[in-house]
Amino acid sequence: MIRSSIKIRAKIKNGITTVKALISHPMETGLRKDRKTGQPIPAKFISNVKCVSNEKVLLNSQWGVAVAKNPYVSFKYTGGSIGDIIKVSWLDNTNQSDSIEAKVK
Repeated sequence: MIRSSIKIRAKIKNGITTVKALISHPMETGLRKDRKTGQPIPAKFISNVKCVSNEKVLLNSQWGVAVAKNPYVSFKYTGGSIGDIIKVSWLDNTNQSDSIEAKVK
């Protein structure tokens, strides 16, 4: 089994669902140089993060080079239920991607 680059938690309390996700990603800007070779480190950053539940898009964000390494995202929404499936996915500028699903607790 391949380990996901995303860790996710979704909990509901008083009718408000809180989703928290931590993404392991280098988020390189393309402006830094390798200390040993002096060559530029190629840009590699997440360009899109999407969160879906029950076929409804909860979050669709466009990111760029200004987001830090291993980004954390958290948001809240109403209308969720215990047992709903939350899917978080990302796509980067090199067309690599990952996604994960979790149940709302």
